[in-house]
Amino acid sequence: MASVEFVRVTKTFENGFIAVADFSLAIKDGELLVLVGPSGCGKSTALRILAGLEIPTSGEVRIDGRNVVEVEPRDRDIAMVFQTYALYPHMTVAENIGFGLGLHHVPKDEITRRVNEAAELLGLVDELHRRPGQLSGGQRQRVAMGRAIVREPKVFLMDEPLSNLDAKLRVHMRSEIGRLQNRLGTTTLYVTHDQVEAMTMGDRVAVMDKGRLLQVGTPKEVYVHPINSFVAGFLGSPAMNFVEGALIVKDEALWLGLGQQEVLLAPDVLANHPSLREYLNGRPVLVGARPEHFEDNDIAKAPLSRCITADFELVEELGPQTIVHMVINAKGIVLDEAPDLASESTKSVARLIGSFDPKTTALAGQRRVVAIETERLHFFDPATGLSV
Repeated sequence: MASVEFVRVTKTFENGFIAVADFSLAIKDGELLVLVGPSGCGKSTALRILAGLEIPTSGEVRIDGRNVVEVEPRDRDIAMVFQTYALYPHMTVAENIGFGLGLHHVPKDEITRRVNEAAELLGLVDELHRRPGQLSGGQRQRVAMGRAIVREPKVFLMDEPLSNLDAKLRVHMRSEIGRLQNRLGTTTLYVTHDQVEAMTMGDRVAVMDKGRLLQVGTPKEVYVHPINSFVAGFLGSPAMNFVEGALIVKDEALWLGLGQQEVLLAPDVLANHPSLREYLNGRPVLVGARPEHFEDNDIAKAPLSRCITADFELVEELGPQTIVHMVINAKGIVLDEAPDLASESTKSVARLIGSFDPKTTALAGQRRVVAIETERLHFFDPATGLSV
């Protein structure tokens, strides 16, 4: 087992592109940490730097406290699982799994033992004599994982290993990888752009954008307490809704103005967000509402002061939930993939997505009353995107 640490790592390519900027991250011994972000954010570059496939422009990479920047990849005691399976088609499953051990001159008896143990762990015992072309996508991915496991490395590196699988198989393999990592206890850095994978697999999640690390925490911490509007909008499916709002003090209570509508905020909102007092002077505030914060008021039975009226454009019945696309007359915000709002675009109407109880009778084309759980709303500064 091993701990891993990136210390102020920067990677600048010859064309001047900064792929990773001042990147510092500590991965605990035995932890599965998921590095997540949009395509091109620098997460795969960070993984390749740890693997030794890229040399950082500056900074240190430490494994068990030892700086390995000058250490050859083969001497770092790591094993990688790639997006492509990279299996040898002319070899059997057993030969593919044990191939790397042979290159390291491990005795044949030891290779056989490790291959059999990995096959047992991965449910591949009956497939050892077959070739990759005779396997399903999920089986081939397990072979690729078996090849990493038999190395018995200090660190596993996984670079979007499930992206080539269909949706159902991805769900199955997510749970398999999680169980496997728990059983082996090997420190693992898992890179993905899929925020569902990040939320369901990681002991902790690290969110990147444009080469920078934005936030690190447990999936729940990052989801419930996002540091800025980018993190808030990136994590969650469907994504968070953003609307420009105004805080209004009326009748000794705090109200949220959304266009021509006003919603009574929960009494403890200012206590939980003391910095909101700075926005009581008429400054607009960016309001974030997750789909699950909305409910058909025919079901919620909330006071009208805690509701808005919305026009329903589309209703999607998904079984355990009903997704409702709705419109209100307010200033809708469409965020660029950046932690600040410098490149925001605005609309005169706000299109919102709600996740309703499946018992709702909502239909497209209706105007309905929608309850808002105001105590769960998020507030961000419109200029910086930072959480208030």
